[in-house]
This record gives sequence, C-alpha cells and structure tokens, in this order.
Amino acid sequence: MSNSSSEHERTYHHGDLRRAILSAALDAIAAEGTAALSLRDLARRAGVSHAAPAHHFKDRTGLLTAVAAEGYALFADALAGAPDLRERGVAYVRFAATHPAHFQVMFQPNLYRADDPDLLSAQARATDALRAGVADLPPGGRGEDHRLAGVAAWSLAHGFATLLLSGNLSDALEGRDPEEAFRSLTGLIFAPENRRDG
Repeated sequence: MSNSSSEHERTYHHGDLRRAILSAALDAIAAEGTAALSLRDLARRAGVSHAAPAHHFKDRTGLLTAVAAEGYALFADALAGAPDLRERGVAYVRFAATHPAHFQVMFQPNLYRADDPDLLSAQARATDALRAGVADLPPGGRGEDHRLAGVAAWSLAHGFATLLLSGNLSDALEGRDPEEAFRSLTGLIFAPENRRDG
C-alpha cells in the first residue's frame, strides 16, 4: 500500500502529465468555454501541482496553442480519410460534434500563438485535405475560381457544424442524424439543376 502513492506519481511523468492537463483543459472548455479556463483550475482538475501546467505550457496561450495544434492534427486525419468533397464535409461536421472543445479553440486565432510550428504544420495538412476535395470536383462543379468553391464548401460545413454545436439546429433536424441531414443539404444546394452552367 505504501508504494501505491509513489507508483502513481511515477506514472505521471512528462507525457502523461501533459496529456492529463490537456484532457482537463478540453473538459473545461467543453463545459464552460475558453473564457473560464485558468491554469490554476486545470491543475486542480488534473490533480497536479499548481506549477505543473505552467511547466508544460508556459501560460494559458501556450496551453490553447497545444489544444489548437492537436485539434488541427486530428481534423486533418479525419478529413484525409474522406473519399470526396461531400464526405469531407460530413467528416468536418462529425469532427466538430466529437471534438467540440478543439473546434471551439481552432477557429479563434486570437486565443493561441498562430506562428507555432506544430500548429502551422497541422493547419497545412487540414487545408491540403480540404483543397484536395475541391480539386477532385469536375470543372463544372467548382466554377471558374476553385478558391471560391473551397470557401463555399468550407462555409457550408463550418456554418452547419457551428449551428449544430450551438444547439440552433435542434428544431430543424427534428431528431434526424446530423451527418445525414448535412448530406441532404449538400444535395439540395449543389444539385445539378440548381447550377447554371455557361
């Protein structure tokens, strides 16, 4: 029994402690938003010393940078597995629903260090996955400016995901699966008869 305490402390070495603090941060953000996040509260939630979060992340901005970088890496992985633009949109919505704290931080660059190398690398992978979906569209399906087609697709997926997370789609969905609803929505908006060619 006397060894259990020291054994527990030994399992909380660098990687585990960093993960424990990140997990506590994600729980706090999901429950209360980013405004309520403090390193002192995270230390309490994670059951570690008050100095531990600052040791691993330096400050609140460093912690939120790590959350954003991890979020973008997970996001890039989710998007890369989708076979086409519509399914990338579905993956976008699914990611937001399953990683709401990451999603909340990722799209608020005022919260983190936008020049962080890990963050930049993960953002680039996510951007490449989104652009690949647009590039795979037939020329008539993406219009004259593929960048604007990308913005349109991003706006649709991000807007739907944001409305979903904020509870604004509850009445409209009437209990329907959000992913299926998003697929239907893309079909309505991008149906061939709704596009004017030439």
